[in-house]
Amino acid sequence: MRPDTRTAWRLVALSLTLLLAPAIHATEPPSPPEYGVSMREAYVAMPDGVRLAADLFMPVGADADERFPVLLEYLPYRKTESRSRNQRLYSYFVERGYVVARVDIRGTGNSEGRLVPYEYSDIELADGEVLIDWLASQSWSNGNVGMFGISWGGFNSIQMAVRQPPALKAIIAVDATEDLYQDDVHYMDGIMHLDSWEMSQDLDNARPGAPEYEIDADYFRDRFDTEPWMLTYKAQQRDGPFWDRASSRDKYARIRIPSYHIGGWYDGYRDSLPRMLEHVDAPVKAMIGPWSHAFPHDPYPQPGIEWRHEAVRWFDHWLKGRDTGIMDEPAFAVYVRNWHPPGPYLEHAPGRWRYEDGWPIARIRAQNLYAHDNYTLSASTAAATVHRLRNVPSIGVEAGGPVMWWGDVAHDQRPTDAFSLVYDSAPLDEATEILGLPRARLRVSADAVRANWFVRLSDVAPDGTVTQVAGAGFNGTHRHSARAPEGLVPGEEFDLDIEMHFTSWVFPAGHRIRLSVNNAQWPMLWPTPYPVTTTLRLGGDDGAHVELPVVPPGEWREPLFPEPALADGLPGYALLDAGNPSGYGEISSVDRNPQTGEVTVTATNTGGYRYPWGTETYRETIEHRTSDADPAHTAVKGTHRLEVTLPDRVLRWEAELDFTSDMENFYYRYVRRLAENGAPVRERTWTRTIPRDHQ
Repeated sequence: MRPDTRTAWRLVALSLTLLLAPAIHATEPPSPPEYGVSMREAYVAMPDGVRLAADLFMPVGADADERFPVLLEYLPYRKTESRSRNQRLYSYFVERGYVVARVDIRGTGNSEGRLVPYEYSDIELADGEVLIDWLASQSWSNGNVGMFGISWGGFNSIQMAVRQPPALKAIIAVDATEDLYQDDVHYMDGIMHLDSWEMSQDLDNARPGAPEYEIDADYFRDRFDTEPWMLTYKAQQRDGPFWDRASSRDKYARIRIPSYHIGGWYDGYRDSLPRMLEHVDAPVKAMIGPWSHAFPHDPYPQPGIEWRHEAVRWFDHWLKGRDTGIMDEPAFAVYVRNWHPPGPYLEHAPGRWRYEDGWPIARIRAQNLYAHDNYTLSASTAAATVHRLRNVPSIGVEAGGPVMWWGDVAHDQRPTDAFSLVYDSAPLDEATEILGLPRARLRVSADAVRANWFVRLSDVAPDGTVTQVAGAGFNGTHRHSARAPEGLVPGEEFDLDIEMHFTSWVFPAGHRIRLSVNNAQWPMLWPTPYPVTTTLRLGGDDGAHVELPVVPPGEWREPLFPEPALADGLPGYALLDAGNPSGYGEISSVDRNPQTGEVTVTATNTGGYRYPWGTETYRETIEHRTSDADPAHTAVKGTHRLEVTLPDRVLRWEAELDFTSDMENFYYRYVRRLAENGAPVRERTWTRTIPRDHQ
């Protein structure tokens, strides 16, 4: 780009910055789009000789002596098939003077070596340190490296910040968490979750790199024949050292570089944002918007924003030494949600943006609403009494199905509330805003040695529809410690303090606030094995109540973000049909047998892609089964198929999972198959009995 053109772009960028933040003085505008984009592949040797495959997206049109900071996204999700996605995502940064490196984790995609044994292993993170050092030492690098990514890429960005490699200067983590046990997909709120991702990822791990898809002895040894990750996770049913190894919840002081955390109200990883703001001493910022598990420039639901504008301002400050003014602005940008009807569909989430100085927010006041014997909820304490509830293990599809993770857009809660203890406030005289983590304080007992509790906070509209606002579960055997579970003593009362997941909501005048309490959230979370009746004690200051984080009316400082800038992908790459490319299934049927009490929920997912070298299609079906009469015998049966059609052959990988339980054990059976042109090539089966550990 010619010097006069670069000057013009700088003037445009300066004007945009002043328009978007008129009250903030930015010493310099963010880097303008001055460069073209090219991509080349590189291989980075690890100390043991294994080479990791990297795609380097490079600025075009640079002067010979220009050096650029490098942004790293480090994933197991097959960079070669993702090149079109990466082009659309990364070009924004590359045009503004960054090199972006997308690297496949060892043993995945096009990287060499044996598949890593599980997520965020020491092998992955040690390799990451070598990668960062390599990127910093290249002739086109200015020596400063940033990490960023969504989900896995956000997780390991936080973990790498804890490890403190010298060249890593800043991170941005999108839809990620620092608590692997309570927040991730394997156990939520201390209760077993079986996710479609676990099954599909195990099969994807068994594939060689594209486009060659080389099938040889090394491939079988290093990928196809490796033990499924899920076997490791399902044996680690309590919190402890396995989860500590890559969690940062007890390592905040070791995060010494600047970190920016981005989340969505309809994503399951949002709880980490207030914790990071509160506990990390290094420079930290956060943003939470009305999105599910997606980058904010192309989200569901809308409205999206161009988060990469903020990311460039952030990385410019820490990797280029440009004072963009981003550190002069408030630390937390929050999208305050207004009421909307229940889902499952929500194209546009109503609300508006507001700046907050950080977390906790001093002006927020706790408001207690107490449950009463007449099933109302009010600020006055109740008379002493006890309410009883017989658990129906199959309820909960409406509050969060197998893929909802206490996120997504929940269905109308009335079908689940019909089998719950439900307490409603009077219609509100005025709008009431909450922001934070509501708490349910309960005194409970059960007539069995295991029971789970679930609390949900909802908005009841005048027409009776019920929109879920927040919720959480609690494994009763973890009442003293998730690291040393203890069976319940039947009939013995104890206190539960259940912190619900992070939320924002404005209850309109005329609506009611609802607290619901029940003992199942299936099929999202595995039911306890015993038929159980629980009690809930009401009355006095310690009786059942919900503590709401109420935001009083006051000053509103609204950030203004640019509209998303959607770029073109690469030629030869396309989505073949309307399948769900995120890989998460949708509930297709719910079959209840009132005579036997058996319930089956089926979720399906199909889709496909076109690549320059061929096509890929996938089909997944997951069947969840339980019984209200005998919840010990709960089961998940899943099938997943990936078929790659190349000019000279067709490769098909298939997996079958049977995961069942009885009173004492979980039973795992997994079959992995490979066929070429319809002829079987290889099949492996894994079976294991896993004792139930207070699940």
